[in-house]
Amino acid sequence: MSKTNNLREQKDRRQELRNNMSVPEKILWKWIRNEQLGHKFRRQHGIGKFIADFYCSELNLVVEVDGRIHGEEIVAEKDKYRDEVMFKLGLKIKRYTANDVNNNLEWVLDDLRKCCDLLAPPPHQGGARGGLPSFEQT
Repeated sequence: MSKTNNLREQKDRRQELRNNMSVPEKILWKWIRNEQLGHKFRRQHGIGKFIADFYCSELNLVVEVDGRIHGEEIVAEKDKYRDEVMFKLGLKIKRYTANDVNNNLEWVLDDLRKCCDLLAPPPHQGGARGGLPSFEQT
């Protein structure tokens, strides 16, 4: 299988985006970095030819912060295509508006936390036998 994440030719662009994050992206990053939601997120992560604002590989979750420009028809069409490609890769996409991050951060964090909880695998129920299922013979 060919490598599709963090393509070498995107390295400079990803770095530029990390160094010039929008204010709403910086705000959200402050609250999701260092596994504060219980899951590791990366910022400006390359997925194929796209660069996601935030990505959690454990949950196959992309989080996007959309500014006003995303409401424009041409950008909305590009977002739709991008989402379709990511869905085909088995990714889930959660979008928040920059306005929501700026003005309703508590709701955004609560919603994202609930999303992560829904996507997270159930906790390991291991016991003395290492959590392996028991098969009784009859």
